[in-house]
Amino acid sequence: MKVTFLGGGNMGAAIVGGLVARGFPAADITVIEPGAAARESLAARFGVAVREAAGPGLPLADALVLAVKPQQMRQAVAPLVPLPASTLVVTIAAGIRIADLSRWLGGHAAIVRAMPNTPALVHAGMTGLHAPPAVDAAGRGRAETLLGAVGETVWLPREEDLDAVTAVSGSGPAYVFYFIEALERAGVEMGLAPQAARALALGTFAGAAKLARERGEDPAVLRAQVTSKGGTTERALGEMEAAALKARFVEAVKAACARSRELGDEFGKD
Repeated sequence: MKVTFLGGGNMGAAIVGGLVARGFPAADITVIEPGAAARESLAARFGVAVREAAGPGLPLADALVLAVKPQQMRQAVAPLVPLPASTLVVTIAAGIRIADLSRWLGGHAAIVRAMPNTPALVHAGMTGLHAPPAVDAAGRGRAETLLGAVGETVWLPREEDLDAVTAVSGSGPAYVFYFIEALERAGVEMGLAPQAARALALGTFAGAAKLARERGEDPAVLRAQVTSKGGTTERALGEMEAAALKARFVEAVKAACARSRELGDEFGKD
């Protein structure tokens, strides 16, 4: 499979690096990236071919990964039209709907939408994927190969599900960092040295996530196992429940989902 990336920023570079680390031939990857420093870095780190812009002489690709900002997408893909019908397009731009991208690509049908998150930068990402009926099993396999290089993948049956994916896992790392900040701050306010508070907060989040994943139990069960009646954990959780923290958090995630839908409407305007 020959792959072309439109955009060599953080996420595009992460996928390129993940592919090369898994043994994907660097000679089969081309990256279109306008930034000279980024091009030099990509070529030096991964040995891939780089180009400043799309145009004559661009190698035909089995898959084209669109890794540019949503606001830039329409203008960025214009030089690529027309694409061979056999080329699978994988877009990782949040909010750009398949129908709009297809229109900008002159009616191209083989498009997969992907919503990765920033842990992909350390090959621990979580990516939601959606493919319309125009994408066959082979095309879905190509998309899974590409995004699977930076973590785990989940297929969604409906394109609108990606708004929820954006809210849960796309924005999710920011929520985790927010709570790490809060736990670290609490430690400092109780007298811990900042470096100790950070180490404890980071280790606790990493360890709890690992325990939940490996045990496979409902998080509520795991929480109950830590919560002794009349103990310290019960007191802390009581404060959180009194503040309706869980309910407020759920509403916040729903707000992110609503904003994702709004952005899709905005980006798709002619």
